[in-house]
Amino acid sequence: MPTLLIVDDDDAIRGMLFDLLSDRYECNTASMAEEALQYIEVEKYDAILTDIAMPGLTGVELLKKIQEHDSTTPVILISGKGSEQDPKALLDLGAFAYVTKPFNLDEIEQVVERAVETREK
Repeated sequence: MPTLLIVDDDDAIRGMLFDLLSDRYECNTASMAEEALQYIEVEKYDAILTDIAMPGLTGVELLKKIQEHDSTTPVILISGKGSEQDPKALLDLGAFAYVTKPFNLDEIEQVVERAVETREK
């Protein structure tokens, strides 16, 4: 079963993503980027979903650290501040996809499925 890491400081969003995806994927969750970094030291993930705006390290900083650790891991960035982010710049940094809140659950499932498929190739 493919593995996912869901990183979001919002308990409700993190729980909703876990509930949505845990039927098809083995999911771990982290409430902050620093916790996520500890997970990636011991586990290889097929995809990582992370919020951008979090206390401590941001999702963009987490993306950069994941890229240093394993550049083949697809990272999906999620933001509630869509107009403040430049999706092209985030994709240029190595993000697999950029999704804005409020997001469509079908969209999240499709993006995760595509990310996992690229990892399996």
